[in-house]
Amino acid sequence: MKQTKWFFHPILILIFSILALGTSLFLYIYWYIEISMGLKAIVQRFNLDAGQVLAMQTWVVILVLSILVGIILMGIFLIFVYNAKTYQLYRLQQNFINNFTHELKTPVTSLKLYLETFHKHDLARADQLKYLSYMIHDVDRLSDNINRILNLAKIESKTYGGEFLPSDLVQTVQRFYENNAYLFQGCEIKILNPAQRPFVYPIDPSLFEMLLMNLLINAVKYNTSPKPRINIVFAPKKQCLQIHFEDNGIGIDQREIKKVFRKFYQVGSADDMSAKGSGLGLYLVENIARLHKFKIKASSAGPGLGSVFTLTLPMERD
Repeated sequence: MKQTKWFFHPILILIFSILALGTSLFLYIYWYIEISMGLKAIVQRFNLDAGQVLAMQTWVVILVLSILVGIILMGIFLIFVYNAKTYQLYRLQQNFINNFTHELKTPVTSLKLYLETFHKHDLARADQLKYLSYMIHDVDRLSDNINRILNLAKIESKTYGGEFLPSDLVQTVQRFYENNAYLFQGCEIKILNPAQRPFVYPIDPSLFEMLLMNLLINAVKYNTSPKPRINIVFAPKKQCLQIHFEDNGIGIDQREIKKVFRKFYQVGSADDMSAKGSGLGLYLVENIARLHKFKIKASSAGPGLGSVFTLTLPMERD
């Protein structure tokens, strides 16, 4: 998007509009008072009926004008806020398009390279299997990105027709980690259940695994420590069950915490095209949680001090 000149900036336009409107109101009121004073002088000089000449009181006109100007100012302010939000959404979408295009282009480029290698060279069986495993990994990555968008569209349109099955969440999390351990090599992930008992809830297995994948990938992606560490803690309360996802990552600034679940939002400036990810992971997590009637919130002690994402479930269901 082209840079607009400073004198076309929306904030400056808003300020100039308010100043112009306020000046117009002041001049009109000043003019009206001057005219009224002149009319009063004429009435007194020629002994005219003041009720006929000055039928409308000055303060009534000023009050009506003030109300109308207030309504106009409110309209200008609402238009300004709407325009600012629209522009911010545009920048976030541009950021998303740039990052997501990279997410799609990288595995496609890798696949093309491996296929060209197969086409040009007569490879040994061991090398073929190695490259095939790389290609399968790239295909899975590409498929995951596409499915993320498709599932998000279904969830947002409320047409997702998944089946909710009673499942032990502890076993579900453990099974998910065992099946995807290769994605978290070099990470220390612990699943802690101090109560040492199952927690059975109706869930859509594929959606719940998508929620877990996004939370864990997010914890690893935004982590600069030599060994990323994630603790998944099941903490039963009187009225609910809380599942804490605690990491030792880069943390979240307090000003960012309420924004991280927004669509396309990424920590940092909306103009930062080098930001990681697509800005959909946590937005998808919140939508999946809402679909299950769960709640998700983020907390952090500050930048560099890790983050905690807490999934809150209602009382355990039979």
